[in-house]
Amino acid sequence: MGAAAKVAFAVFLISCSSGAILGRSETQECVYFNVSWEKERTNRSGIEACVGETDKRRHCFATWKNVSGSIEIVKQGCWLDDVNCYDSRECVERKEGPDVFFCCCEGNMCNEKFFYSPDAQPVQTTSNPMPPNPPLCNTLLYSLVPIMGIAVIVVFSFWMYRHHKLAYPPVLVPTQVNFKRLPQLAGRRRGAARSALFCDPGPPPPSPLLGQKPLQLLEIKARGRFGCVWKAQLLSEYVAVKIFPLQDKQSWQNEYEIYTMSGMRHENLLQFIGAEKRGTGVDLELWLVTAYHEKGSLTDYLKANVVSWNELCHIAQTMARGLAYLHEDIPGLKDGHKPAIAHRDIKSKNVLLKNDLTACIADFGLALRFEAGKSVGDTHGQVGTRRYMAPEVLEGAINFQRDAFLRIDMYAVGLVLWELASRCTAADGPVDEYMLPFEEEVGQHPSLEDMQDVVVHKKMRPTLRECWQKHTGLAMLCETIEECWDHEAEARLSAGCVEERVVQMQRQTSISAPEEIVTVVTMVTNVDFPPKESSL
Repeated sequence: MGAAAKVAFAVFLISCSSGAILGRSETQECVYFNVSWEKERTNRSGIEACVGETDKRRHCFATWKNVSGSIEIVKQGCWLDDVNCYDSRECVERKEGPDVFFCCCEGNMCNEKFFYSPDAQPVQTTSNPMPPNPPLCNTLLYSLVPIMGIAVIVVFSFWMYRHHKLAYPPVLVPTQVNFKRLPQLAGRRRGAARSALFCDPGPPPPSPLLGQKPLQLLEIKARGRFGCVWKAQLLSEYVAVKIFPLQDKQSWQNEYEIYTMSGMRHENLLQFIGAEKRGTGVDLELWLVTAYHEKGSLTDYLKANVVSWNELCHIAQTMARGLAYLHEDIPGLKDGHKPAIAHRDIKSKNVLLKNDLTACIADFGLALRFEAGKSVGDTHGQVGTRRYMAPEVLEGAINFQRDAFLRIDMYAVGLVLWELASRCTAADGPVDEYMLPFEEEVGQHPSLEDMQDVVVHKKMRPTLRECWQKHTGLAMLCETIEECWDHEAEARLSAGCVEERVVQMQRQTSISAPEEIVTVVTMVTNVDFPPKESSL
């Protein structure tokens, strides 16, 4: 079918339904209110002019709370194109007993008044119903507007044809019920990120999970090469929002696909909430929304705190358990088959700590999945953080098989365990200030050549202190660390084996020397730290 025929057919279909499409009310202005206006440095109240793309609807919205029978408005203003707001002349919340009430509507200033009317509530009828309004306005809209809009529809139809012909794949937006999966992209080269700069992924539709709930960015918690991580508020909960610039689209896409695979819900993997695209064109931002953990990364925690032997064991055990689950191929789950996944950027920055110091693994932007009968694609082997790169990665001599990639992760685990040991109070003697692995040898910003010289040619590793050998548990941990960062990849321990070793260490030390267990000593308290540096 030629382009002209497709345009004509589109015009016919749109004109057939144009009465319904064009008969909607147009929202130009909404009542504006923001209870957090001082913190966000906005106006407290007023009238907001609604702007947006010409082919998208605009709505008004309101959010409020019911505190002991008293109504407290949270926010009012303009709302982007949302199918849940279509043709709603009144702002009505219909959900049963929400914590925060939310409604949206179409029409100028329609959010000035808002109501709560749950669907379960029966509608009361009266003996004298009000007569319906005369349909004069509707008659004019149905008869005049479609005729006047034919020229606009023709131009719009041709634009839509051209747009969909060149469009990026469908936007990735999860729902609460099911995650829509996209095919895995074959190419993972860095050149793909460069080509992404010239490929417009298209306008973001409303997210079924996030689009109906106001998401408020509060403060930046970390910055890095990918962009930044924000602490945000989603209704009454705190969440983390990782914002990628357009040039890192490949990393965002890969991380989304990993998070939404079967079996990726685990206590020791960072909980995924949703993904969205915000803005258009050069202002496009790619968002990943995850659980928020106030203690931050293991790196940030060890900078400000030392750990007891029990705390070291708990962090190490839960980190190893999460990585073992990630590495495992698990068929027969309720939601499908979970393949083995290699992280490829294990480091203390990518291990987050919950309030009870349980570890969870984050940042799957470089992760690789290994599915039976499928190639891992055109994978660039020399990726990750230089300081944590295994010898074979630094040499560029990787065997592109599943076990080879899993062993690369285990080398990095050995370095993270060393970081924990260096800040543990269990051994007799002073605890050193926190240092990154190889910081003594190559400083804070090593080049690839620096790491090749130290790790590959000189076969050096971070120093294991003599005083650690005098503590039963730390001595066993040192042995485990050495087996993790072994120069020969085939000799390294698996993540499951590390988890078992840590359990044995803790059990043995609790039996032999319970008096050695020391409670945590917080070195820095009541200090406001600057935004945490990150290389996620």
